[in-house]
Amino acid sequence: MTQNTETSFGYFDDENKEFVITSPHTPLPWINYLGNDGFYGLISNTAGGYCFYKDAKFRRLTRYRYNNVPMDSGGRYFYINDNGVVWNPAGRPCNTELDFYQCRHGLGYSRFIGRKNELEAELTVTIPLEMNAEVYKLKLTNNSEQTKQIGLFSFIEWCLWNAQTDGENFQRNLSTGEVEVDGNFIFHKTEYRERRNHYAFFACNKDIDGFDTDRETFVGMYNGFNNPQVVSANKAANSVAHGWSPIASHYFNLQLAAGQSEEIVFMLGYCELSRENKWQALNQINQTPARELFAHVDTAKKFDHQCKRLRSYWQECLDVCQVNTPDDRFNRSINIWNQYQNMVTFNMSRSASYYESGIGRGMGFRDSHQDTIGFTHIAPAAVRQRLLDLSATQKQDGSAYHQYQPLTKKGNADIGGNFNDDPMWMILGTANYIKETGDWSILDEKVPFDDNSQAVSHFEHLRAAFNHTANKLGPHGLPLIGRADWNDCLNLNCYSNDPNESFQTTEHRKDSVAESLMIAGQFVLYGQEYVRLCQHIGMFEEANAAKTHIEKMITAVEQYGWDGQWFLRAYDADGKAIGSHKNAEGKIFIESQGFCVMAGIGLENGKAQSALDAVEEHLACDFGIVLQQPAFSRYDIALGEISSYPPGYKENAGIFCHNNPWICIGEAMLGRADKALSYYQRINPIYLQDLQQTHKTEPYVYSQMVAGKDAAIPGEAKNSWLTGTAAWSYYAAVQYILGIRPDYQGLSITPCIPKSWPSFTVQRKFRGAHYQISVHNNSSDKQGLYIDGQAIAGNTIDSAKYTENHVVEFYIG
Repeated sequence: MTQNTETSFGYFDDENKEFVITSPHTPLPWINYLGNDGFYGLISNTAGGYCFYKDAKFRRLTRYRYNNVPMDSGGRYFYINDNGVVWNPAGRPCNTELDFYQCRHGLGYSRFIGRKNELEAELTVTIPLEMNAEVYKLKLTNNSEQTKQIGLFSFIEWCLWNAQTDGENFQRNLSTGEVEVDGNFIFHKTEYRERRNHYAFFACNKDIDGFDTDRETFVGMYNGFNNPQVVSANKAANSVAHGWSPIASHYFNLQLAAGQSEEIVFMLGYCELSRENKWQALNQINQTPARELFAHVDTAKKFDHQCKRLRSYWQECLDVCQVNTPDDRFNRSINIWNQYQNMVTFNMSRSASYYESGIGRGMGFRDSHQDTIGFTHIAPAAVRQRLLDLSATQKQDGSAYHQYQPLTKKGNADIGGNFNDDPMWMILGTANYIKETGDWSILDEKVPFDDNSQAVSHFEHLRAAFNHTANKLGPHGLPLIGRADWNDCLNLNCYSNDPNESFQTTEHRKDSVAESLMIAGQFVLYGQEYVRLCQHIGMFEEANAAKTHIEKMITAVEQYGWDGQWFLRAYDADGKAIGSHKNAEGKIFIESQGFCVMAGIGLENGKAQSALDAVEEHLACDFGIVLQQPAFSRYDIALGEISSYPPGYKENAGIFCHNNPWICIGEAMLGRADKALSYYQRINPIYLQDLQQTHKTEPYVYSQMVAGKDAAIPGEAKNSWLTGTAAWSYYAAVQYILGIRPDYQGLSITPCIPKSWPSFTVQRKFRGAHYQISVHNNSSDKQGLYIDGQAIAGNTIDSAKYTENHVVEFYIG
């Protein structure tokens, strides 16, 4: 793969799998994620962000200030005082302009290089595998010809564990902060005396010349992070926090000879102990776990070893699927950044990003099931456990909690359920897992419902999900929408004029009329998968009964869901059609076109093609496909939150990128390869380097929303990283454009590529085998599938027969 031409803000380094940021003044903070095993961190290109253990709400270690002035306030800061010139290797929070700045966001780490006045600082930040700690290696090099005397100050600010009360309950938390200092270890033990059995610490591997743990002393009451008074004085105050706001800062008085370098390793760690082992002496915490943890990285050599392990881990993950097409940007996205984002999105769901505070949202039920379709090939065991965890938040009637908190794995009662698309996503997640792994045993796993009732098989949870949708139908025989379907902002049972009410959790109408065409398509699509699951395990009567429900749904969609040129979106609480040419605004929506076509409805009678032609005519623009048209110009109480946004933003005719891949898949199913690829490229950030000043969000990961053609600034993106766009885009690109698709019997090959592509190759590990796949386009002498030189009937590599290394050729006539 080639390296992109450098833009105003950076470039891709494909060999090292990094995006290199060359200016600290990016249009928005461009972040990276650290951690894979339960301890996570968010870090921006200027070292902003925070870290937490498992749950960003209940176990947050460091404090962060969202939507603040200046932006991206709070992080891991290292201050250098070089003869009165104070600066940071990551470019902030000091305003000192650096002679050189670079941030290299890699897979699970970020590296910052700053230079000022012939002093270079290189800071590497990562969370090693299997460690509940964020670790840093800071290397200082004196490139001048004179000896330098340098003051170095580390700095983090502790969050008081519960991120919500940390920002609310000041009458308590401004009196509870407690620290303990022992040499180069600074321990955060707020509330440890009472109900907490965990503490945090900030340690380093070099003797310190001072420390600070009180924020007011370090920063100064009316100073900012850009000008801490201790750093300006170039001497630590050795403050100990009692109440107020605790921090952790190490101070070093360093002397570097000309050409000399020095490396210091730091660890920000989390320890959890049993109640019996909390203390080593009266009011002295048990430091042993912290010191044992730090011992894994307490030298530069050990730190480098952990970084090497992390690189090997990611190489192994990515090697499961590697593609080589004529399009370098397509390859870069699929081989590196899309898979990396899929991992992060699987870990976080929608809980913690630069846009999601980690307080109000846990692991989404619909979100997490969809995320698995971009991730199962990387870590099937983790996906299996996630599916069972989600199954345990289902209610006995087949509905589910919309979210659960990752620390407790219990449903979020504040949000509740009755989002009627939720149940059927269970079938997608489970079917996708079985297709990838061939592991049918997941259906037999015993899982309780959310009320801790007697556990039943996971299959029984799928049956409950199917029946919940099959039996909750409205006047037209279409599924009832509940609070909302996939579109959380289409609130047909809310009817709220009170700004203090939530659109999603306030229902003023009885949910017995408003229906969803999106859920109808979803029910048909994943109902068909449910039938196949039933047939495989010998439940033929159940399969036949399910077929009857599906056939009735298809009939209802054809009879009551077709508007003449496209599929309706819904019926509201008064039974009026939404997404119809008869409507003044919101005549056509994307969701029902995508799901009904993916379900195969209208493929044989031309309705599917007509619907996608209407999408192209009315919804497509240069930046992607908008959610609906025309945009709503006024608030409509019968529609809810969707009409509360200004035209062109979010659900009101914004490009809600999550659903664009559904149209890509539909176009591929129709065999229209150029259109499928075009839609894929329009929202893929790797194709948007020339638009970065407008696009604003990170150029290496998908965003949830891009402003639509009605917006003041079309093409401006928001809410990056944690979006279902990542998994769906990967799924559409690999399984439908390239056509490398896992199925129950094995790996099928059904490409839909443009004629301009002569060929492509895929290295794919699948169920213990390794397939070297070559697809040849516009073939005149051969057609179909060949394995190890032998022609094979059909288009599926039988995984039971081809179990080792095999050369696979597929010829498109």
